[in-house]
Amino acid sequence: MHIPFLDLKAINQDCREQLIEAMTQVLDSGWYIQGKQLEHFEERFAGYCGSRFCLGVANGLDALTLTLRAWKLMGKLQAGDEVIVPANTYIASILSITENGLVPVLVEPDPQTFNLCPKNVEQALTAKTRVLLPVHLYGQLADMPALLEIAAKHQLLVLEDSAQSHGATLNGRKAGNWGDASGFSFYPGKNLGALGDAGAITTSDPELFQVLKALRNYGSHEKYKNIYQGVNSRLDELQAAVLSVKLDYLDQQTTQRRNIANLYLNNITCSDITLPSVTSAEQHVWHLFVIRTQHREALQQHLASQGVQTLIHYPIPPHKQQAYPSLQHLQLPITEQMHEQVLSLPMGPTMTEEQAMHVVQACNSFAPGA
Repeated sequence: MHIPFLDLKAINQDCREQLIEAMTQVLDSGWYIQGKQLEHFEERFAGYCGSRFCLGVANGLDALTLTLRAWKLMGKLQAGDEVIVPANTYIASILSITENGLVPVLVEPDPQTFNLCPKNVEQALTAKTRVLLPVHLYGQLADMPALLEIAAKHQLLVLEDSAQSHGATLNGRKAGNWGDASGFSFYPGKNLGALGDAGAITTSDPELFQVLKALRNYGSHEKYKNIYQGVNSRLDELQAAVLSVKLDYLDQQTTQRRNIANLYLNNITCSDITLPSVTSAEQHVWHLFVIRTQHREALQQHLASQGVQTLIHYPIPPHKQQAYPSLQHLQLPITEQMHEQVLSLPMGPTMTEEQAMHVVQACNSFAPGA
């Protein structure tokens, strides 16, 4: 039996006819940028997250970058201000900070949940701290009540990186509706995935919404009148139409992901494997199911021999990347150990119980050194 890490073709097959119909409507409309499909999706996704506004942009990186840039234009940030971010995030979170002339302050994550640790945030605060950028890693929200308390006490902005947490909740409140703004990615492999690059920003701040609306469109609210030095970062009509169709399936697919995760959590017993720590199984959306092992290469080879495809999220932490020589002096032992030990098992809404149990049996048959 071959178990792919994620079967995008099968996921999209479930709504194939609706996708074809939606794309045909766009084709026949003759309107392909900033039209009714985008407005419809933005309205629906804002409602889904619980925020007042949603703006579709080209990708998840732009969602973060443009939000920080908007705050600079609004006078809330200036070059050299510090942004606290978890050290174990994907590099996009860091890129959005440095692209704006801001300073990333990398802090160690909570060793159990891998999310931003409020205690470490407090220790990292300086007179230049202006933003907290929690990343809801793997589909589980960071400790937002504690982080918002810190932000309120020190008058900090909060930008959620929700690229992996579509529909995830904490205390009944969804990702994208905790911070001052949130960036989402709809990369095809995400829980809500487009058929190409796509992203969105959610916020309930009307001023920020207006600035971002112009920024994504060459700095213009009105054609040929440019308020800002903007960019071209627009979610097109085709991807908006696709996302509207797939949004109808998201909660059902999340339930299926949770069922697979529960099979893993309840049945993987290999002593060499550390299972993920879950604060609430009902609120986690399981974008990734990430285990830890001291014998990653051997385990990955063993699983491959059993037909199980795995991936590593992520093999190299941002502060060890060639792109950031200024960060390479940092000593972040928890983050570095995580990046040496993490391994992502197959996870997706089209996986069957039989496939999941095959992964379980392959994990349980692993014997390091045997």
